Amino acid sequence: MLDSKKSMISWALYDWAASSFSTTIMAGFFPLFFKAYWADPGDPGTSTLYLGITNSSSSFIIALLAPFFGAVADRGSTKKKFLMFFTYLGIAMSSSLFLVHQGNWEMAIIFYSGASIGYAGGNIFYDSLITAVASKKQIDFVSILGYAFGYIGGGLLFLLNVMMYLYPDFFGLKDGSAAIKISFISVGIWWAVFSIPVFLFVNEPVYHKSESFLKTFRDGYRQLSNTLSEMRNLKVVGLFILAYWLYIDGVDTIIRMAIDYGMSLGFSPHSLIRALLMVQFIAFPSAIIYSWVAKKIGVKRAVLLAISGYCVVTVLGYFMTSEFHFYIIAVIVGLFQGGLQALSRSLYSRIIPESKSAQFFGFYNMFGKFSVVLGPAIMGVITYISGNARYGILSILMLFLLGGFFLYKIDFDEGERIARDYLS
Repeated sequence: MLDSKKSMISWALYDWAASSFSTTIMAGFFPLFFKAYWADPGDPGTSTLYLGITNSSSSFIIALLAPFFGAVADRGSTKKKFLMFFTYLGIAMSSSLFLVHQGNWEMAIIFYSGASIGYAGGNIFYDSLITAVASKKQIDFVSILGYAFGYIGGGLLFLLNVMMYLYPDFFGLKDGSAAIKISFISVGIWWAVFSIPVFLFVNEPVYHKSESFLKTFRDGYRQLSNTLSEMRNLKVVGLFILAYWLYIDGVDTIIRMAIDYGMSLGFSPHSLIRALLMVQFIAFPSAIIYSWVAKKIGVKRAVLLAISGYCVVTVLGYFMTSEFHFYIIAVIVGLFQGGLQALSRSLYSRIIPESKSAQFFGFYNMFGKFSVVLGPAIMGVITYISGNARYGILSILMLFLLGGFFLYKIDFDEGERIARDYLS
């Protein structure tokens, strides 16, 4: 039922659950542990290259599969089944990081890549289910609610894990390394428990008749081909995806590589972890406030404002010289990150045919993941070649500028009209 409080909260709780991975592992402890424990801590340039390529390769795999999985899910109305599969893949792989011994960077990459695929794959079907819980009137608020839940949920678990890392004796642990290993298991448990409501209380709409699993896959290929053709008639969608592809590249690269960048500049791990916690707890109220900002100035202008904020972040990142500067950047990221991600998702949901939401969100996530294929790899390669991480972070600025330019050109009223006509 659209706009049911129970279904909206149940849907948003998945973000609370899955953000434990993106916060504790992806942004926080994995790059820290990878550089200092699994890889060679005496060669930071090489470990940055390895981490960049790892993030890029896992994103490349899910980017290739995203549109096809979306088409298949729409044919068989199996979004929740695919969500469950990818969720528990991510849970299993995240928890398995506990088993990786010091110096075994190859196994760490395998488990981390599998967890990243589970996280990214699950988000395709989670995003597409927003049209099952929210009407056009409520979709901006519900999208932001999801990100707000994600920031507070991921932040609370991350806070617990950070306390374990800083004060291992209090928790009966040997040292900080043991605490980080335990945190990998805690992510798996948190993700599993808080994913339950979306599977129980969100009803997936049925747009197609029931089909066998094999026929669903066969028809999914055919429907994917049709969607590529339909994109020509939905030109607003195509232009938005181009803009999103560019600016989300910068956002995701900063999320995944910030800890690594800070360590390359010689900042202490404790300071970097505190900065990440600041982002989480500033982003929670900021995401809610951003819903009000969007109502006042319009959703498109609010997204453009957030992109401008990230341009400032990129320039400041190039010039920063102290841990205090890193804290300032964390505050700016916290102010804009949730609003940018949530409002981008709700803008996109307005201009796509509702009956094909999964496959169109498959394209949305495909280009989002292809952006992460480029961003971390470029940053890693430039850092490795130049021997200076500052040049890597500065290269991201052009992505924000181009993404903002193309977004500015989009007429979203026209896009909504085309999507309505498509359904009639």
